[in-house]
Amino acid sequence: MPTVSVGRDCLFQALGRSYTQEEFEELCFEFGIELDDVTTEKEIIRKEKHLETEVGGEDEEEVIYKIEVAANRYDLLCLEGIARALRIFIGKEEIPIYKFREIPRESMLQINVSKATSQIRPYVVGAVLRGVSFNRANYNSFIDLQDKLHQNICRKRTRVAIGTHDLDTIDTPFSYEALIPQDITFIPLKQVKSFRADELLEFYKSDLKLKKFLHIIENSPVYPVIYDRNRTVLSLPPIINSAHSALSLRTKNVFIECTATDLTKAKIVLNTMVTMFSEYCDSKFEVEPVEVVYPDDRQFEDCTSEGIFKGKNIYPDLAVTVMDIPLSVITCPIGVTLGVAEVIPLLNKMQLHAKEKLVTGNNVITVHVPPTRSDILHPCDVMEDVAIAYGYDKIPRTKPKCIGGQQPLNVFSDKIRGEVSSAGYMEVLTWLLCSHEENFAMVKRKDDGAKAVTIENPRSSEFEVVRTSLLPGLLKTLKHNIDHRRPIKIFEVGDVVCLDGTRDVGASNNRRLAALYCNVTSGFEEILGLVMRIMQVVRKPHEPANDNFIRPSNEPEFFPNRQCYIIFKDKQIGAFGVVHPEVLEKFGIPDPCSFVEIDIQALL
Repeated sequence: MPTVSVGRDCLFQALGRSYTQEEFEELCFEFGIELDDVTTEKEIIRKEKHLETEVGGEDEEEVIYKIEVAANRYDLLCLEGIARALRIFIGKEEIPIYKFREIPRESMLQINVSKATSQIRPYVVGAVLRGVSFNRANYNSFIDLQDKLHQNICRKRTRVAIGTHDLDTIDTPFSYEALIPQDITFIPLKQVKSFRADELLEFYKSDLKLKKFLHIIENSPVYPVIYDRNRTVLSLPPIINSAHSALSLRTKNVFIECTATDLTKAKIVLNTMVTMFSEYCDSKFEVEPVEVVYPDDRQFEDCTSEGIFKGKNIYPDLAVTVMDIPLSVITCPIGVTLGVAEVIPLLNKMQLHAKEKLVTGNNVITVHVPPTRSDILHPCDVMEDVAIAYGYDKIPRTKPKCIGGQQPLNVFSDKIRGEVSSAGYMEVLTWLLCSHEENFAMVKRKDDGAKAVTIENPRSSEFEVVRTSLLPGLLKTLKHNIDHRRPIKIFEVGDVVCLDGTRDVGASNNRRLAALYCNVTSGFEEILGLVMRIMQVVRKPHEPANDNFIRPSNEPEFFPNRQCYIIFKDKQIGAFGVVHPEVLEKFGIPDPCSFVEIDIQALL
């Protein structure tokens, strides 16, 4: 869960009164957030730098509150958002109405997009905050919110990157392009020297903060770049902004642009930035829109705003989402009896405009979701807000009418575990992800591209694909425990995942049992005995015994003529045999092994 650090005195000033720590903890609990820690700025610096002595002098230190908020509440990632939400919650402020600045359509700022951007970061959105009054505190909060969003919804800038600029230092219209690195030259933020883009990425490889973002674009043939009308670089997203348009405490007009690979997330990020800090504009909660012009007339969504700004590719989208929700959908899951007149004030406390909708025979509430609440996606989210505002501690404790139980497959899996354990095998748990080489080449299998689910952006070469067999995991486990006394008997009951075009997600899970026997001899008869025991216990009592459940096989991971398929109800459900010496050699295992893998879902 994200933790937001705010100055206690600044927060209390924004709330209009002071609280004791106990009072503020109680307020946080009632609102659904948590005061995680109370510290000081010097203490934070001391911990970050791993210092044992105190930092600074004897002067009085500012108290810092660390507040833990929900991961999907992007509007609470800064002091402004927390203070506004709490003021509305305690009834000190009305829910704000966010509006566009009234300007002629022809005067609207434009971002012209080059077709080449589709190769790397195809989307861009923008907005302008006019007449902003910055001081040191809200300026730092503005920068901190960008960092929090970059770490959270932006997925470390891979999905969205935020650029903020002093509008008075640049000329419109802007252009969003993708060029080869050698054609981009500018002075980056906090530097005095001009860099070519490829030189700049090399320069930042030693920068502790920025080097972790270089991988996003460094292997691309083109880099994204934003220019103004005079071909002055504004930013090289998602790495760094230009020093030319850098913000300062004297900045009055702020241009915000977000480049992205995900348009929905870009809109949420832009909405969060402008709604949180438009309160510092001359005209409070007013935002100037920006139009994005694509070369191929791409239009991604209808902007549902009113008036002259109703159209396509105009941002930010400050539209209010309207939801009609029956009262029973809200109150029944909570377990309390509330009327419409009681629910509406609770929703208003949570920044959700609500009013009763006149429907014959039904109590229906119309909920208006503001652009700050991107977490409200379903009536269940509205129900949760009502429960928070009502008070979890006030909800009576009751036994649920329906009590959950284990799925039949899990019950069966536990019984299989018991049988295999009784045969002397020790259960292990291995990773669901493995390397492509382990899943295919090291077990002598070929990848036809139609079986394994591949991870698009793996964090490590060890986790490139979702396993399609339990064999690599057991062999790796055996390798790391090769010094144990013989025989080594291990097993695993777990899922594998295979591509499946019949499923809406394109893949399906399959529960399997795998067992591995390692000794100075192959132990083929040991594995055969385990297979016979499993086939015996899964047979229904009234069914006659069927000893004809094995057929010759020819799987590459097994030794020729020392392997068999397992047949159940005329269907192949698994295979067992002596593991091929070449497979054992690739895993660094010196002793012979036998292995079995069975689809236990097919036994149900």
